[in-house]
Amino acid sequence: MAEPPYRPLDAQVIPRFAGIRTFMRAPHVTDLRGVDVAVYGIPFDTATTYRTGPRFGPEAIRSASALLRPYHPVHDVDVVEKLSIVDYGDLPVSPGDTQRTYRQIEEALAPIVDAGIFPAAMGGDHSITLAELRVLATKHGPLALVQLDAHADTWDEYFGQRYFHGTTFKRAAEEGLLTPKASLQAGMRGSVYAAGDLEGARELGFTVVTAEELRTLTAEQYGERVRERVGDTPVFLSFDVDFLDPAFAPGTGTPEIAGFSTAEAVAFIRALRGINLVACDVVEVSPSYDGPGQQTALAAANVMWELLALHALAR
Repeated sequence: MAEPPYRPLDAQVIPRFAGIRTFMRAPHVTDLRGVDVAVYGIPFDTATTYRTGPRFGPEAIRSASALLRPYHPVHDVDVVEKLSIVDYGDLPVSPGDTQRTYRQIEEALAPIVDAGIFPAAMGGDHSITLAELRVLATKHGPLALVQLDAHADTWDEYFGQRYFHGTTFKRAAEEGLLTPKASLQAGMRGSVYAAGDLEGARELGFTVVTAEELRTLTAEQYGERVRERVGDTPVFLSFDVDFLDPAFAPGTGTPEIAGFSTAEAVAFIRALRGINLVACDVVEVSPSYDGPGQQTALAAANVMWELLALHALAR
């Protein structure tokens, strides 16, 4: 790592309510020299199907992340001592044009991936993940997906559209970006259109752990299932905030009741120590539906920090 590493502002010198809003108050940098982790936003929500608003998700996550501190007491790791973290800003998008946006994301993300920097995206709706995977697969080959979500996102189309936030992982599997047999989707719940909705994900080769089944597992048991599934395959972890119950994360586009608490979500993520995590995203934060305390954005910021801690442990 080149000197000097980038570091967030010191909250004991400059209070958390002061300064320009970047993720974890890290410097906004587009020169990739000396960078280990690039956190960036993809403010796009054209591919939503119910509530819009995730285009404002990156902004909300950045604001909530001002509360994050560097040391992870459970993992015993100082994230900012281990990693030179920057906020790369937002990638360009084209409102109303999903496929053009994909091309823009792919072009803008390629330099980060080519440089061997860990990319961490703040969404945006879940359609953005397909463009991320296209770039990552050029470097790592087909990836293992670890997904925490209320929905499998493996529909074929919606209102005649093959590219929206509910088709992401079907398209990714079809394009050879993922290795479904090394992938695990967990947290699926709620009403569906037909009995075969989740079977479509299983037919693609994904392991699907419904919310009901996930509740029977301890966090460590979940972690063991993931490690057994992914092996040494490079992992992309995608966290949709609707994995959380609307009581904890009301600010999302397609909320589903009977979800998980923030404590449970954090425990599941912490149990993933040892996976070969090469990239991640946190998606579907819709701040206009959030509570006055911005609990959804706060949860998303902390989930991102937990994922960076996993990467710090691996180093």
